[in-house]
Amino acid sequence: MHKRDKPLCLSQSSVSSLWLKMSSQRTLLSLLGSLCLFVGYISVVSSTAGDVAVLLKVKSGGLGDPDGRLSDWVGTSQNAPCNWTGVTCDPKNGAVASIDLAGLGIAGRFPADFCRITTLRDLNLGNNNLNGSLSSLAVSFCSYLHSLNLSSNLFVGELPEFEPEFANLTTLDLGYNSFSGGIPASFGRFPALKALSLHGNLLDGIIPEFLTNLSELTRLELGYNPFTPSPLPRTIGNLKKLDYLWVSKANLTGNIPDSIGNLTGLQTLDLSINNFKGKIPVTIGGLRSVERILLYQNQLSGELPNSLSNLTSLSEFDVSQNNLTGKLLENIAGLPLDVLNLNDNSFEGEIPEILASNPNLYLLKLYNNRFSGKLPVGLGRHSDLVEIDVSGNEFEGPLPPNLCYGNKLERLITFNNKFSGTIPESYGECNTLNYIRMQSNELSGTVPVRFWSFSGLTLFQIGDNTLQGSIPTSISNAQGLTDVLISGNNFSGGLPPEICELKELKTLDAGRNRFSGELPECLTELTKLTELYLQENMFAGRIPTSVRYWKDLQTLDLSKNDLTGEIPAEFGSLPALAYLELEGNSLSGEIPAELTKMKLISFNLSNNELEGEVPEGFNRKNLIQSLMGNPGLCSPDLKPLSPCPKPKHLHFYVIGILAVSALVLVGAVIWLYKTKTLKVLFGKKQSSLSITTFQRVRFNEDDLLGSLKEENLIGSGGSGQVYRVKLKSGQTVAVKRLWGGSRKGNMEAEFRSEVETLGRIRHANVVKLLLSCIGEDLRVLMYEYMENGSLGDVLHGEKGRVLLNWPKRLSIAVGAARGLAYLHHDCVPPIVHRDVKSNNILLDEEFRPRVADFGLAKTLQSDVKDESNGVMSRVAGSCGYIAPEYAYTLKVNEKSDVYGFGVLLLELITGKRPNDDSFGEHKDIVKWVTEVALSSQEEGRGVTSSPYVDLEQLIDPRMDRSTANYEEIENVLNIALLCTSAFPINRPSMRRVVELLKNRNLARQE
Repeated sequence: MHKRDKPLCLSQSSVSSLWLKMSSQRTLLSLLGSLCLFVGYISVVSSTAGDVAVLLKVKSGGLGDPDGRLSDWVGTSQNAPCNWTGVTCDPKNGAVASIDLAGLGIAGRFPADFCRITTLRDLNLGNNNLNGSLSSLAVSFCSYLHSLNLSSNLFVGELPEFEPEFANLTTLDLGYNSFSGGIPASFGRFPALKALSLHGNLLDGIIPEFLTNLSELTRLELGYNPFTPSPLPRTIGNLKKLDYLWVSKANLTGNIPDSIGNLTGLQTLDLSINNFKGKIPVTIGGLRSVERILLYQNQLSGELPNSLSNLTSLSEFDVSQNNLTGKLLENIAGLPLDVLNLNDNSFEGEIPEILASNPNLYLLKLYNNRFSGKLPVGLGRHSDLVEIDVSGNEFEGPLPPNLCYGNKLERLITFNNKFSGTIPESYGECNTLNYIRMQSNELSGTVPVRFWSFSGLTLFQIGDNTLQGSIPTSISNAQGLTDVLISGNNFSGGLPPEICELKELKTLDAGRNRFSGELPECLTELTKLTELYLQENMFAGRIPTSVRYWKDLQTLDLSKNDLTGEIPAEFGSLPALAYLELEGNSLSGEIPAELTKMKLISFNLSNNELEGEVPEGFNRKNLIQSLMGNPGLCSPDLKPLSPCPKPKHLHFYVIGILAVSALVLVGAVIWLYKTKTLKVLFGKKQSSLSITTFQRVRFNEDDLLGSLKEENLIGSGGSGQVYRVKLKSGQTVAVKRLWGGSRKGNMEAEFRSEVETLGRIRHANVVKLLLSCIGEDLRVLMYEYMENGSLGDVLHGEKGRVLLNWPKRLSIAVGAARGLAYLHHDCVPPIVHRDVKSNNILLDEEFRPRVADFGLAKTLQSDVKDESNGVMSRVAGSCGYIAPEYAYTLKVNEKSDVYGFGVLLLELITGKRPNDDSFGEHKDIVKWVTEVALSSQEEGRGVTSSPYVDLEQLIDPRMDRSTANYEEIENVLNIALLCTSAFPINRPSMRRVVELLKNRNLARQE
């Protein structure tokens, strides 16, 4: 046995000695362990106490807590500060690791002392009311942080510089503030940064290339900043780990860089609302992980690159409002898209059938292109379509029968195409529909009964087809309907009384059909009705008389029917009625004198069986055509109407009357001679006056010309002087006498333009031209008199105090927009006003607006021989309202008026002039509002607006705040910013503006 293998034998005493030694060692180790734990405990207690002191110092040192959300920050509380609101501690050592006070309403300056807690890693103060500047010194204390979120506050000034010590920062969110200036160079030196958010500020430098050095970046948000127009850095492809890129509305120009295709991990690409031009790069096909591509509202051209077909993960593709051409390729249409928006381009050709097999498609917008052929027959069969808009194309053939197969369809828009055949019966089962526009096609047959009566339906427009059948009684189920527009079809039968149950109805247009029977008396119970068109049908019987509830009715057209009975005198009590068309019926009796109380823009009683003397208020030459075809009517003055029979027993007074008349005549001649009016009327230069009447007005030339004197002068402008004239008939009118002399050439053109434009149009929101008067050196125009002058006078003059509430301002905006939309879209050829401004919006006694002063107006076809294609020979318009492109291209179209209207909206919101001195040098209202609008979050007041718009900085201080609907105001602000976009293609049409003003949800989505 080896020595080492010898067994170990210990005596009892040795064992006892060893046990005692080991026991002593264990005791010593235990004591050492307890000492370490004690020391650690003392350290943690000391650290926690220090954190409490720092937090309490910040709270008491100027951090505002108006809602008391930090009331539990009390030093005596148990487990302080780890159980305090917004404070999170490390569970291992109890040290403060995170402070999250987002959305608690705290205020004051940036609380830099939070960063004296050296264990702090995450600081989130977003969505509060912190203000002031953010200095480099203040943020230097926070170099330990991994995450810093100061978004949606009120910070101003330049962005701070960050020291190199911020080596661990992974998230920096400074979005939705009012930071201005450029992006500091230190922002390109964050080695660990993964998310950088600077969106929604006032940064006006360029997007620097050094940002593409942030190799760890996965999220970059720079959108909604007024950067200096410049390209997206060509090295953007260096950010290979990027999965989210948002640079919308950032004044980006040039081409989309080819290197964009290197972002293979990108999931969202949003470059919308910029000024990119050229083609979509072929390299975009390299974005193999992309799910959303948003390129809408740019100036991109060319065809869609075939490489898009590689993007098999793409779910949303929006390239609307560009200048793209070509066809929708089959391999692109075959992508598994949820959303496909190609609207407002110049695409053509047929839609590939494969689009219908997509199981994901729920939103399809193809409107305003040149697509043709048939829509895929299976469209909607394999997916749950929610909205389809293919309007404004050249589609033909039958409508796809399965659009509502998934019973999710809400908006069906197919107008202005050549669709034919019947409306599929399956559409009658689509009870999710709330918006239907199918007018101006070639549809025929009967309409499915249930298609009229969906409970959520608000707009039903199927006019200008060849549809037939009758209106079903079940239409009463559509309680939310505001517009029923079915004119220009072959519908027949009577109007069912159930239509009177549509209490929200504002417009009923059933004209140019074959309806018959009597008008339901209950129509007068539709208290919200503003327009009722039933012309060119076969209605018989009497006109309903109990019309007192039609307080909002503006238009009533019952012309060319078989109506009988008398004209209700109650029409004279309707305050808003401006258009009354009753011609071509069999109405009898006298014309009610009460009708003369109405402020009618247009009325027509011709071709009826009316009799008796024409009431004094209608006894005017310009109304003769509106009275013709009534053999029983008579008038002492209006020819060719028969003179009214003279009362008997009056011949004894004839001689006396003639004698008195002679004396009056002699006196008048003497007075005219002395006032030199006789010379004006009958002198050599005014020997012949050419007078053209457009509306009813009773006057004589003496009254008119004799009233053009200093005491009646109410305004003077670039085109002439305006007088307030009260005619002997009692009617007050406005008379504009155009300048002569050296200005005669230009004034002649403006006079001709005004007469030709206003003489042929009629609209409730366009000023009414009553007559024109031409002499050798005299050019006079007579208009309806607007009691409250111009909108410019009311906003900026002494009348400003009378227009303080928001509802009036919004009503003026909607009315003016409707007037311009009428000029642009309903006149043939379209009319461009060219001088849209607040001084050319006139207001009547109830502040209803009229677009006025058409001296610069042009039609868009062959209006001026030497100014083809809308190019003018000189810049015309008013400073502050002129669209940017007009000043250097001299090219005018409807978008020039849209820009001016946008400026007008900004005036209504702010109460400021377009070139107010308070804006500073070289800055107009558009630039000023843009800067303020993106400056900071809304400060509350119950507002649910976007978090970066400080409306209180914008709203006219004179406006009565009790009437201010902040959500509506922000809606109008958004519309104004759309209208004043620097690029015409980005501006909506005036018809679209009217829709946006009436629907705030639409405006917020634009």
